[in-house]
Amino acid sequence: MKKKILIVSSSFYKNLEKKLLSGAFNEINKKLFSVNHFSVSGAYEIPQLLNILLKKNKYAFCIALGCIIKGETPHFDIISQSVSDKLLEISIKHNVPVSNGVLNCNNTKQAEVRCDPKLKNKGGEAVRAALSVYNSIYKL
Repeated sequence: MKKKILIVSSSFYKNLEKKLLSGAFNEINKKLFSVNHFSVSGAYEIPQLLNILLKKNKYAFCIALGCIIKGETPHFDIISQSVSDKLLEISIKHNVPVSNGVLNCNNTKQAEVRCDPKLKNKGGEAVRAALSVYNSIYKL
């Protein structure tokens, strides 16, 4: 039976979300895992939904995907730190690997390079990071 994995992504930058998801899905072994994917409006909402869904369902591991781009106010710093802290907290609380694929970029160009599956492929990297923890636990 396939293990379920959870991906929650932010659609704030739809084109970047699409690229992150493409990179992530390319790394998932569909013979071993089935994917439940949910999209939320912003990065700040990702940990909220992850926490709610982990209370209801069992997942082998979870992937958080999104992009926060620095603007002219401290909003970037506050949201970036909050999301990162909460993702780790949720992983420990629910005893499940949660990979942080929420990028913190200085500008749109930097974000596009990191999201592109043919360039930096941070979506794929997030899956590989979660798999490394999962494999350490369950020895795939």
